[in-house]
Amino acid sequence: MGKRDNRVAYMNPIAMARWRGPTQSVGPTIQDYLNRPRPTWEEVKKQLENKKRGSKALAEFEEKMNENWKKELEKSRQKLLSGNESSSKKKERKRKKKKKSCRSSSPSSSSDSSSSSSDSEDEEKKQGKKKKKKKNRSYKSSQSSTYESESESKESVKKKKKSKDETEKEKDVRSLSKKRKKSYPDDDLSSESSSESDYEEDVQAKKKRRCEEREQAKEKVKKKKKKQHKKHSKKKKKKSGPSHKSR
Repeated sequence: MGKRDNRVAYMNPIAMARWRGPTQSVGPTIQDYLNRPRPTWEEVKKQLENKKRGSKALAEFEEKMNENWKKELEKSRQKLLSGNESSSKKKERKRKKKKKSCRSSSPSSSSDSSSSSSDSEDEEKKQGKKKKKKKNRSYKSSQSSTYESESESKESVKKKKKSKDETEKEKDVRSLSKKRKKSYPDDDLSSESSSESDYEEDVQAKKKRRCEEREQAKEKVKKKKKKQHKKHSKKKKKKSGPSHKSR
């Protein structure tokens, strides 16, 4: 089996273009662009003059608007100045009236003014004393309220603790009485009378038992640790022994 012939015939692109002939152009060509209609010099001058006229008209319009705006500003300023002048005149009139009234009432009011000043000072002192008393009372009342609230909270905590202890004691006594009734049903009256004394003895015995049990558990843990330590040391000795012998 031979190789395939993948060769392709070479085509000269220039020769192919000549063989096809001239292509149909789409859109304007360069010659069309060069032969476009152009305005004359006179037409250009007319266009420039028209532009200048338009700019002059706009400038005239802006000048008119500025003049109108200036007139409005002057009117508003005049109104404000007239209002300020009228208010200042009114104030001056009031001042003059006050001065006249003060001059007319000065000889008669000299004695009254001295007495009124002394009265006003006395009133100010009284008011200051009243304010101080009110502040002291409010401070004392706040302190007393805080102290009462603290004492009430402490008493409530104590009462809760007492109630809890009493309930626990009653539960223990009831449990002991029930156990004894089950074991000794004939001796109910004697058990009720001696329940309180026996309760304390039972509590102490329970405490002793708990302490002994804890000590025993500690001793057991210590013994286990010692045994484990001994076993571990024996294993180490066994492992180190054959290695020395081989040497």
